[in-house]
Amino acid sequence: IFRGCKKLTHVDLVEGAVLRDTIDALLLEEWRNDMKDKLGAINQILPTTPAGSYDNNHDDVGEKAQTVQLWISSVLSTIVHYKAQHRSLLNEAATALQLASPNDVVLENVLPFLKLPSYTFEGED
Repeated sequence: IFRGCKKLTHVDLVEGAVLRDTIDALLLEEWRNDMKDKLGAINQILPTTPAGSYDNNHDDVGEKAQTVQLWISSVLSTIVHYKAQHRSLLNEAATALQLASPNDVVLENVLPFLKLPSYTFEGED
């Protein structure tokens, strides 16, 4: 797809704001930092990734397309994993809170602050 695109050195996400909102809502700072590192990695890798050429050498397709595809797959699988972990921790915390507090306090005042944005990423159930 990107054969000969030597100037392809930066990727802007179409749904970047949604993804950043989801990342910002993750419970653990480690997860947030990991996701931010993954998002920025492509723009560090692309400038030095071979672009291939337009000549008749069909073997020289370059690596930019594969690099972008692998990056997208990595970002999606990681955010889906962290969202599942987030939900699991949230459920554990909610159970503990419900045992220690009146149910309406937990449901109305605590859980709404811990939920992730409702966007569903490719690969999620």
